[in-house]
Amino acid sequence: MITPVVSIAYHSGYGHTAVLAEAVRAGASEAGAVVHLVKVDEITDEQWGQLDASDAIVFGSPTYMGTASGAFHQFAEATSKRWFVHSWKDKLAAGFSNSGAKSGDKLHTLQYFAVLAAQHGMTWVNLGLKPGWNSSTGSENDLNRLGFYLGAGAQTDTDHGPEEVHKADVATAQHLGRRVADQARIYAAGRAAVAV
Repeated sequence: MITPVVSIAYHSGYGHTAVLAEAVRAGASEAGAVVHLVKVDEITDEQWGQLDASDAIVFGSPTYMGTASGAFHQFAEATSKRWFVHSWKDKLAAGFSNSGAKSGDKLHTLQYFAVLAAQHGMTWVNLGLKPGWNSSTGSENDLNRLGFYLGAGAQTDTDHGPEEVHKADVATAQHLGRRVADQARIYAAGRAAVAV
């Protein structure tokens, strides 16, 4: 059985996004992947190598002022060295974000991640969940309670610390990690079958 390698490249300003990164890691690990957590504002040469060797890269950032954080944007600009030589072409990509508001323009952050992935020639993995909490029988504890298709979105009140990230959002991030790992395994197996 193929063991996929998944890297989570993220920035966390106040710790909330780090909670989601850990949840994505847990989900991918549960699905049998080797997982690397990469804090993009502290990235080392070794970690750049881990990203280059990964089957999938999951991008994560808080949404600040309608987009990913400045630290994540600096990382994205630094990936241009990979773009020039197609280092990440045909890898899988996915994303997650947290903000204080229910919407909070997280969709724009997820779209930014998807465009970054497309520029690298990567294939985007969506959340694969229908929206939760959208009927009278729904609950704020549903997976994908905020209704994002493109990736995992989380909402945390601005006066709450990382320990208060909503449990349904943490579970949604775990789901994303499992989905990415499963898709990476399928993708790698298909690549190996075609190469034979």
